[in-house]
Amino acid sequence: MTEGKAYDLKIRTFDFAQEILNIADELPQNSRCDVLRRQLIKSGTSIGANIEEADGAITKKDFANKMVIARKEARETYYWLRLLSERYIKKDKVVSSLVECKELISILSAIINKVR
Repeated sequence: MTEGKAYDLKIRTFDFAQEILNIADELPQNSRCDVLRRQLIKSGTSIGANIEEADGAITKKDFANKMVIARKEARETYYWLRLLSERYIKKDKVVSSLVECKELISILSAIINKVR
């Protein structure tokens, strides 16, 4: 992730997706982890993709909907990170990603609440 905290949500979620890909690369190569890796990558990279889609929303309702989806993906990513850190990756390798994921969830929740 970039030095310090980026305040642009698009940059933060892009950096977060890069970190998710790095974590996925650390997982052992076996059939069980292949499934978990796919789940982590799908949800972790989808956060930023949905925020990009929200940026192009035509209506306020569409914007809010994309942000809700981004928040759901962030929550799912948090789950996968916790699961992996308890079993397949040392927790100290994912702790900063867990913290960032929680912060993204909070930011998205604030945006959703403000838009609604």
